Amino acid sequence: MAKKSPSVHRAALLASAVAVLGLLTACGNGGTASAPTTLPGTAAPATGGDHSTDPASASASTTSTAPAGATRTASAAQSTPAGSTGGRCHTSELRATVGQNDPGAGQENFPVVLTNASSRTCTVRGYPGAAFVDASGRQLGPDPKRSSGSPTTVTLAPGKSAWAGLTFSNPDVSGAHAATPASLLVTPPNERDHLTVTWKGGQVPVSGNASSVFLTVLSPGTGP
Repeated sequence: MAKKSPSVHRAALLASAVAVLGLLTACGNGGTASAPTTLPGTAAPATGGDHSTDPASASASTTSTAPAGATRTASAAQSTPAGSTGGRCHTSELRATVGQNDPGAGQENFPVVLTNASSRTCTVRGYPGAAFVDASGRQLGPDPKRSSGSPTTVTLAPGKSAWAGLTFSNPDVSGAHAATPASLLVTPPNERDHLTVTWKGGQVPVSGNASSVFLTVLSPGTGP
């Protein structure tokens, strides 16, 4: 084999050195630049950049909002009236009657009784409304006036009653113009619908002197 000249030999050595240097440089650069590409599973958690979409983080976020919802639900439940009563008695749940007259000193005194005919406990408070009417439903005389009194809430269990006094001066004594009603319309407190009771109490004053009819506040029971 022919020997290479010294100049050719030096050129070959130089080329080899350059090639080795290039390989070392490439390896050095690859160790730094290609790390995220070749080791993504290790690099991502190290930076923490993906935690915002991590399922565990999403679950924690959902959990953190749950107490707020639970608080709102609890508040709503607390705002619901509690107790054994179901609110005021409605007309459809009541039955009206008029008790026996208890006359005295020229006064006629009738207890107007409201009885809870429903299956729930409810309440009445204050004054009932009342009006005398003839057979055609025409009102006789003005609405009764309210006697002075302090309204109290009366709790009516099923079958229990409350009463209000309906009083007026006897027309024969007072000289008021009188009429004989066919019915008494009774409206429970805070209601608009009325109950109709057949009137059996005789004449009532409808105009003139001492023609006013009075009602008292409701009290427990069926009368004095």
